[in-house]
Amino acid sequence: MARLFGTDGVRGVANTELTCELSMQIGRAVAFILSKDKNKKLKILVGKDTRLSSDMLECALISGCCSMGANVVKLGVISTPAVAYLTKHYAADAGIMISASHNPFEFNGIKVFKYDGYKISEDMEEEIENIVLDRSEEIKLPSCENLGVVTKAKNAKDDYIAHLKDTIGHDLSGLKVAIDCSNGASFSTAEKLFSALGAECFVLSDKPDGTNINKGCGSTHIENLVDFVKKHDIDAGFAFDGDADRCIAIDEKGNVLDGDYILAICSSYMRSKNKLAKNTVVGTVMSNMGVYEFLGGNSINFVSSKVGDKYVLMDMLKGGFNLGGEQSGHIIFLDHATTGDGQLTAIQLLSIIKDYKEPFSKIASILTKYPQVMVNVVVCAEGKKRLDEDSIVQSEIKKVESELSGKKEAGNSHKEGRVLVRASGTEPLIRVMLEGKDLSKIKNMANRLADLIKARLS
Repeated sequence: MARLFGTDGVRGVANTELTCELSMQIGRAVAFILSKDKNKKLKILVGKDTRLSSDMLECALISGCCSMGANVVKLGVISTPAVAYLTKHYAADAGIMISASHNPFEFNGIKVFKYDGYKISEDMEEEIENIVLDRSEEIKLPSCENLGVVTKAKNAKDDYIAHLKDTIGHDLSGLKVAIDCSNGASFSTAEKLFSALGAECFVLSDKPDGTNINKGCGSTHIENLVDFVKKHDIDAGFAFDGDADRCIAIDEKGNVLDGDYILAICSSYMRSKNKLAKNTVVGTVMSNMGVYEFLGGNSINFVSSKVGDKYVLMDMLKGGFNLGGEQSGHIIFLDHATTGDGQLTAIQLLSIIKDYKEPFSKIASILTKYPQVMVNVVVCAEGKKRLDEDSIVQSEIKKVESELSGKKEAGNSHKEGRVLVRASGTEPLIRVMLEGKDLSKIKNMANRLADLIKARLS
């Protein structure tokens, strides 16, 4: 079991769980591992989001890298997908992002990318853990002229914006767009990007102060964006999270379109242009039953992966597919990016709206979703581990599954819903998700399960 890394890097409360000492050790371990088979000076890019603790952790992380002789290029405040893209574009040996994504400001995190822009493997994560936690290898520190130096990238944001602009074939003139930057990393690029493409752009939550990242805004709090879109005759709205690797869309009527809708819209469009690799989409076990039905009804194959964009990416690479994503808004366009990218997702959707010349709501109407209820239960770390072992909880889950199994007719089971209970990979939570045709019924079931889990595992 991973001891530092979760489903999306290292994450914890800054200066309590994710300390300067730990950040320095991770930087040192990354540089040490990468230097083993290279006879040259390493170049490592470092980006960060707008959290109060990001400056502090950046300094510590960079110190660790430089202490191993690696040269560091600071990208400043920039999105996670920008770090991934620029790592390959600048021919760096690694890229590191300091961010806790959609979490509150008191959390922070560290994500590491390889030279090719993909996240490091689980084997490398384990190697870093062994070095940091177990001192599994002796690290000899260089000295004198062999220490690393720090420089600042001059054109990082412009280079990233230029890349995004090149992914669509026409401008976005005539479209009115509202963007919620979540007071996070995208505030440094979003307005320039959408305006440069010709859209009339309105930007919300673009004044970070170190503590307001994701606070009542962004992809996890879209109420203000919904109101703005409805009041100001906006064609489409888009909400990003703190490091801008997620995107939640809003149509012109104020309807919220999550990753399920985005996958349905983009897969249908890409297939019509003969651009959907192997006629297949990769989603997760959280994907709505309506997505399964839509894709099946349109002869598009669906691969279900574990929750976590890294698992979606693994299945995409394994199968040679170019579109995948999560309900949460991590959408991966593998022809253009190596990770989920909120701003890339937004301009792909706007390009579709421009091409179809139809309202966003009409384009999104191709998908009908089943009602879904999610209840998050706060548990202790030990409780997360016991989830699969608690016989009473597991028995209740099976009971709920049986209630949702539906009637059997002529030997066929007509499923009326499903249940998914899983431990979060990034937070001290167990997520209880139920899906079905009867919203009231699944709400009661979800709360019943959540109450039991709280009593047993918190």
